[in-house]
Amino acid sequence: MTSRVSVRTLALAALLLTSASPSMAAPCGTGAFESWLDDFKKEAAAKGISQSAVQAGLTGVALDKAVIARDQSQKVFSQSFEEFSGRMVPPRLARGANMLKQYGSVLARIEQTYGVPGEVLVAIWGLETDYGVNIGKFPTLRSLATLAYDCRRTDLFKAELMDALRIVERGDIAPQDMRGAWAGEIGQTQFMPSSYIKYAVDFDGNGRRDLLRSVPDVLASTANYLASHGWQRGKDWEPGSANFAVIQQWNKSDVYSKTIGHFATQLGRAP
Repeated sequence: MTSRVSVRTLALAALLLTSASPSMAAPCGTGAFESWLDDFKKEAAAKGISQSAVQAGLTGVALDKAVIARDQSQKVFSQSFEEFSGRMVPPRLARGANMLKQYGSVLARIEQTYGVPGEVLVAIWGLETDYGVNIGKFPTLRSLATLAYDCRRTDLFKAELMDALRIVERGDIAPQDMRGAWAGEIGQTQFMPSSYIKYAVDFDGNGRRDLLRSVPDVLASTANYLASHGWQRGKDWEPGSANFAVIQQWNKSDVYSKTIGHFATQLGRAP
């Protein structure tokens, strides 16, 4: 597991470790996974998700023991800011500077719309997936179904699985293309499905919110997330600032948040 995934997963774990009571409609961890999944399909239909989306998204989905093993073996991230940023930022700086130039016009339109500077978005993009190179290979629907069936945080992951089906239903991503990190994060800046539903935007105007392949959609959606959490246009993002608090909403790990801010500052100084 890469350091990026380790820190992001650590931050997610702060939420995931909150216990959730099993749903009476589809009891977690009892009986065969297939029976649980059949009950979940009925719940999804009852919540208004179309039968076609349910069938397309969940037909053939199986329990993934590798996901459960990863979930149960999470380790506390112990690197300091100096260690983590020193290892993560320098190898990504030159390409990040190139991305700022390559997508300069798009980033300018995004900043005009949402108020978030391009260097912040490119820093997040680089740290999350190396600018879309490493988005993860786990089938998202299988991962979410597995974690929803497991009894540790059933309600949380059932809600994320419902939202993943809504992404399928509205045509943003085909089920077979929905792949990402083991805990269900999707796309080039690693949105959970619930965040995808709330914040993903169609910035390239093709009728889909595609966080897998469309760089304008990826960057604008990330900006929309930050703006929706209170980003202040024209202000800095130093630790202790209001905008740094917004970055912490992106990732609650101080090490990761400080690294985003440091990376963005370095990009702003790049020639």
